[in-house]
Amino acid sequence: MPDLRVFLEIPYDELEERNLAAKQQRLDRVPMDVLREERMRYLADEKRLKAVTVCFTDLEGRLHMLDYDKKFLLKAADNLTFDGSSIRGFSQQSESDLRLGIDWSAFYWLPADVFGPGKVLVFGEVLERDGSPYIGDMRSLLKRYLQSLYEQYGYTCNAANEIEGFLFKGQNAEQHYHETGRFEFVTTSGYYHSLPTSPLRQFIDLAAEVQRAMGFANEKDHPEVAPSQFEMNYSYSEASIAADQVQLYKLLCRQTAYKLGMTASFLPKPVTGVNGSGMHTNLSVSQNGKNLFYAADGVHSLSPMAHDFIKRILNHALDMCLVLNSSVNAYRRLDPHFEAPNEIKSSPIDRGAMVRIPVGNERSARIEMRSIAPDANPYLAFYVLLRTGLEGTLPAELPEGATLPDNIYDAIDCFSGSAYMRHLLGSEIQSRFTALKVMQADRCPRRLGSMIKVAEIQYHHEVTNQHLWSMF
Repeated sequence: MPDLRVFLEIPYDELEERNLAAKQQRLDRVPMDVLREERMRYLADEKRLKAVTVCFTDLEGRLHMLDYDKKFLLKAADNLTFDGSSIRGFSQQSESDLRLGIDWSAFYWLPADVFGPGKVLVFGEVLERDGSPYIGDMRSLLKRYLQSLYEQYGYTCNAANEIEGFLFKGQNAEQHYHETGRFEFVTTSGYYHSLPTSPLRQFIDLAAEVQRAMGFANEKDHPEVAPSQFEMNYSYSEASIAADQVQLYKLLCRQTAYKLGMTASFLPKPVTGVNGSGMHTNLSVSQNGKNLFYAADGVHSLSPMAHDFIKRILNHALDMCLVLNSSVNAYRRLDPHFEAPNEIKSSPIDRGAMVRIPVGNERSARIEMRSIAPDANPYLAFYVLLRTGLEGTLPAELPEGATLPDNIYDAIDCFSGSAYMRHLLGSEIQSRFTALKVMQADRCPRRLGSMIKVAEIQYHHEVTNQHLWSMF
């Protein structure tokens, strides 16, 4: 019997070529109307495509995906709507309808063996009913800010992320944590010496192949310090692309693990007694191809601009701590017994400093934010970090021995009472984000203690769903 379903499946080497070419168009700032016409024509001509996955990110950083039938999308691309009241932190029930625009520059071909055949993925932009940018869409906020820097100063802001995660036995291990009370490692081997055919190494190899096919420009991958922990590094890119890649990295890791019967977790500290996971974020600014953070004769080879960038970050460290560490569980990671970057200082060598100055040359000079957790909203975090580093208040001097909060309630107080964060985000987003974090924190133990508690997993913003939330 003939195969009745003939859906698009592209070899990995061709996927990489297509996705890298699409990324280059984005870096070259090809006009959106040109890209729209090109992508729409491709969708119409490619008969093996059945659906387009349009994704967006909510205020807390969860990725949401909607699959649109290709033929419907071609007719209705300018009039897509969804119920915003079902997205926590978005519109109220009385004003539920929101629109979804398509960012045709953020277009990805997908490995069919991981995501299913016959689909492509594109990022969306959340819009008000009148088509203006929605206040809760941090992706749009970041894009507008980066574009303004480019138009005013010719600046390009670059970011590269080192995202750590854990691999646990069983599918949906986080959602079942309230039943099991524990996570099971797939291996207890440590840094660099997991066997080539171990479950962890097999997962890393498969996920890295997917990553490469999606145009990440891989650099290196390896098991991390803690048991069953992994990290897969890739090249820097313009900050809005890098933020999208954070979301795609976590998505492809979760999907790959699920197909292997396991769970990829990006909880900052899922297991008591071992190192947690971070999302070290490397930042730099360039102008006409020149790295503005580099100075051959500067301290640590950094320019005055880069040193001022660091000082502004440190000066506003308490204001932004909740943005970078936005869950109850994140404050377990800021534990000085496990190389925690909780000290409000910079250093080229001290792993306890929230800002590290890596060894760099004219191409690679940068600053590394170490205090950011892997469950942060990357768009919100990048916006706050970049705008603060470039525009924040320069301190006369920085206090010595200062540390970040060790619990979410203190971080909430710093964020909600900050006039600076109100200036950056507006009072509406400041109050919405505060309310979301208080709501989750109140369902978790007030005092953390030393053991991971069920509630901080069950009500974590990347884990909880309507079913788990109703169990309170």
